[in-house]
Amino acid sequence: MNPLRSVGAQLSLALAVLVAGSLGVVYLFVVPSLERNLVNAKLSQLEHVAPDIRRQLGRDKLGINDPDFLGNASDDANARVVVFGTLVSNPATLQALADSRQFGSSADVENDPVALRATATGQPQHGTLSRGDERFAEVALPLPNQEILLLSASLHDSLGNVHLVQRRLLVAGVAALLASVALGFGGASVFARRIRRLERAADRIAGGRFDEPVEDPTPDELGELARAFERMRLRLAHLDRARAEFIANASHELRTPLFSLGGFLELLTDEELDDETRTEFLATMREQVERLARLASDLLDLTRLDAGALRVEREPFELADVARDLVEEFQALARTGERSLELELDGAARALGDDERALRIGRALVENALRHTPPGTQVVVRAGGGARPALEVADDGPGIPESELGQVFDRFYRGDGSLASGSGLGLAIARELAERMDGRLEAESRPGRTVFTLALPGCAENERE
Repeated sequence: MNPLRSVGAQLSLALAVLVAGSLGVVYLFVVPSLERNLVNAKLSQLEHVAPDIRRQLGRDKLGINDPDFLGNASDDANARVVVFGTLVSNPATLQALADSRQFGSSADVENDPVALRATATGQPQHGTLSRGDERFAEVALPLPNQEILLLSASLHDSLGNVHLVQRRLLVAGVAALLASVALGFGGASVFARRIRRLERAADRIAGGRFDEPVEDPTPDELGELARAFERMRLRLAHLDRARAEFIANASHELRTPLFSLGGFLELLTDEELDDETRTEFLATMREQVERLARLASDLLDLTRLDAGALRVEREPFELADVARDLVEEFQALARTGERSLELELDGAARALGDDERALRIGRALVENALRHTPPGTQVVVRAGGGARPALEVADDGPGIPESELGQVFDRFYRGDGSLASGSGLGLAIARELAERMDGRLEAESRPGRTVFTLALPGCAENERE
């Protein structure tokens, strides 16, 4: 993997760009603002003291010739004090009449731009200018007799503070950039390790290994992702176990009748059998073929249900008709097994769903009751109406143990005991069909009474009645 494309490099680059951008904003806005404020403060200070100096010059006409006066004024203003006289009016030409700087020439300030503006406008003026490598803040005030008072203060110290801030800002910027890169790589390495753990977990799960849990106790987004991976692992592990059990159970259910048929065929071929025994063998073989046909049909229905290819109608139908059909269909089987099969109708039971699928569910319930109860048991098929129409199949057999009641709708589940038989798919298919019709299939059991209830959505016509 290219190191420059790693999370650490990208996070470090992002932090560096953020820090550099922040410092750039500070440098572009804060430093110029600081410089502007310092210059304005200096100009304000000069504008404050300049009128006092002008008044003193007005009271003492000899002030401009008194070195002590100009020196004191320069000390009070912390600036150079110069008095100009006008030699020529248009264009104006100025000559320094007095200068607080006792040594040196005044040529550097003659025809000063700020003083010339004050001469031209007759109004106080202020501004900044550069002389040589140094910058100055200046204030000029008109005096009587076309004279101009100029206060010029160096900005060296003020701008020196700005330059100090600039240098320190640059040093801090470099340090912040280095720190951001280090923090970026450090923080990213921690996240990268956690992401790599999730990647390895995903590879394990994709490879069908569900034994190792996915753990990350942190409460952040990666922790939530890890917990989602763990939920997925558990679900896939459950599905994988269910798939393995499904294949094993289906293979067992197919193998048993096939071995039985193979054995009977071998006996029919190799042994000298009387007609009665041969007829018995053929009847048993017919039962095994019917068992295989039912199992194949159940497996096909399960496959269609899992694939969502089993079509379920949504039409009004009468549950009472379904109950009558069930009693008529299983009455002979019930008598053969010495069980009674009764019908109870509680008014109209008009439901919304698929009558063929409801009949299929009822068959599974009645067949289950007749198969798993001893002779002498009473089985009752009941249809009731209301806002939630229901079809019930109840028996007074020994009941289902509480430890097994929650498993009766599992695929290939068959209860313990000598009465347990069948493929273990009937109730699983029945519940799936009920849910496809927006209904529910529930079981209640205690010693002496077991009730399976199919509840379906009520028909709008029932609700209006």
